Amino acid sequence: MKLLEIFKASPSAKPNYIYTVAEIGINHNGDLEIAKQLIQMAKNAGCDAVKLQKRDLELVYGSEVLDQPRESPWGNTQRDQKQALEFGKDEYSTLRNLCYELDIDFSSSAWDEKSLVFLDGFDLSFQKVASALATKLDFVESVASRKKITLLSLGMCTLDQADAAMEMFKKYDCPVIPLHCVSTYPTPEADLNLIQIQMLRERYNTNVGYSGHEASVSPSVVAASLGATVIERHITLDRSMYGSDQAASLEKEGIESLVSILRKVPMYFGSSLKIPNEGEMQVAKKLRYWE
Repeated sequence: MKLLEIFKASPSAKPNYIYTVAEIGINHNGDLEIAKQLIQMAKNAGCDAVKLQKRDLELVYGSEVLDQPRESPWGNTQRDQKQALEFGKDEYSTLRNLCYELDIDFSSSAWDEKSLVFLDGFDLSFQKVASALATKLDFVESVASRKKITLLSLGMCTLDQADAAMEMFKKYDCPVIPLHCVSTYPTPEADLNLIQIQMLRERYNTNVGYSGHEASVSPSVVAASLGATVIERHITLDRSMYGSDQAASLEKEGIESLVSILRKVPMYFGSSLKIPNEGEMQVAKKLRYWE
């Protein structure tokens, strides 16, 4: 089931399908082969989509920050490190084509206007606004004006800020699914506040999702049980690899376990009608000796 179908479905505490996004982000460490392995890993696990991130470094950070010292496998400045993590047109074309071949949705979240234009050339399956950009309303407006189904992460946002971002999508009649998110990496489980999934669904009368940064699988399952119809989780080949997001990511076994469980959640919900099934009726005949 594609993401637009999830959006159009009537919002309910009982999801019919849970769309899973494997967030690669910058966990590829600038290596195209690692990115390919992560896409294949997501496909093998049964994920519906993979997602990258795209930045124009000068716009997002500026020369003053980029020229600061930072030791990394690629050099000794912030610029060296951040440039190494950015894919260009050729890499994006290769990865987009791989996703076509594997029949898995492909997206990337832009962190600035220039990157948004860059991504227009790759026929993304959906748009994504990262939590950090949710309060930059001129950017949110640019995303909404494209009218493509969008995931909107709401980490670090107050309700007023979330309302303002959601209003921008309403203004442009752009389909949007808000994602509950806590923007710490990794997130302590005591801080997850998953009950906000229900609050967001009721507040905006729409299907909602969850973008998790915790180290374990179980909170995402709880999120689905609370009605999240989209689950986004970072993935990595190895959580000990270099990178700021690796520790908040799931390895192969984690993402496979998560997707396997999420596929069963709609079945677990079953029916709200209190009618004993045939198996129960047979057991009742044996145990209710007085009937």
